[in-house]
Amino acid sequence: MDELQVVVDRVYNRIMAEPLEGKVADYIPALACVAPDRFGIALQMLDGRLATAGDAFSPFSIQSISKLFSLVLALQTWGDELWERVGREPSGTAFNSLVLLEQENGLPRNPFINAGALAVTNAIVSRFALPDRAIIDFLGHLAGDIKLVFDDTVFRSEYVHGDRNRAIAYFLKAHGRMENPVEAVTTAYFKQCSIPMSCVDLARAGLFLATGGKTLKGNQIIGPVEARQVCSLMLTCGLYDGTGDFSFRVGWPGKSGVGGGILAVIPGRGTACVWSPPLTEKGNSVRGMRALELLARALENGEL
Repeated sequence: MDELQVVVDRVYNRIMAEPLEGKVADYIPALACVAPDRFGIALQMLDGRLATAGDAFSPFSIQSISKLFSLVLALQTWGDELWERVGREPSGTAFNSLVLLEQENGLPRNPFINAGALAVTNAIVSRFALPDRAIIDFLGHLAGDIKLVFDDTVFRSEYVHGDRNRAIAYFLKAHGRMENPVEAVTTAYFKQCSIPMSCVDLARAGLFLATGGKTLKGNQIIGPVEARQVCSLMLTCGLYDGTGDFSFRVGWPGKSGVGGGILAVIPGRGTACVWSPPLTEKGNSVRGMRALELLARALENGEL
């Protein structure tokens, strides 16, 4: 058996033997229905090797992991001008907080909190006639030219219970930082968050960030400078106000979602994606963080 698979199996079995901790997100009702014991790992290396365990091929709602890819799409179309719309600093507050927006004249701290993601989605809406289709097609292309769909149940659940995100969007608009209708921006945002993908899909989609912005087929998605900058933002802001702890424990750039997924970049080596629905109080997968910590230790020990 390949040594990569041996390590992934060992990490999976170790995590499964530990008590299940955390709480499945329930503020989006469609997510509350997901079985808490689902757990998958996918490790995709640049040399083509793929190791998986558990529910690695099962699609789940990517939620805020989509913010990573919408950011890259916006960078493709706006370049450095995008940073006039959103900052690059950690927030230190909850991902759906409005506190700093009021203090800082409506400029979101970074693109991975909800305010920043809405600002990025607004930028995409300004450049694409069908922004939600642009995002899902871009993701499908990165994942290996696969066909992706929106999960209508999750989308409707987010749409009906999305008043806080609408409030954030209206706050941005009141400060002159959103030129498009709030309804158009929030609808595109809810749709991108609803996309179901598997750990394997996401690991493949994020692989360009481990190679300086280029796919394994040689297509340049973003430049090496932009790829480094995106990874830096993942390292400092990718897991909301739990990013510092994740960076301390794992040390890889990562992006989480309240669906229980975490996508991590192993610079120069590959990507890892984990999925387990129960979350910490700060919205990050308990088992996912633990699994990535064990994988990072295996890499440091020369096992990967």
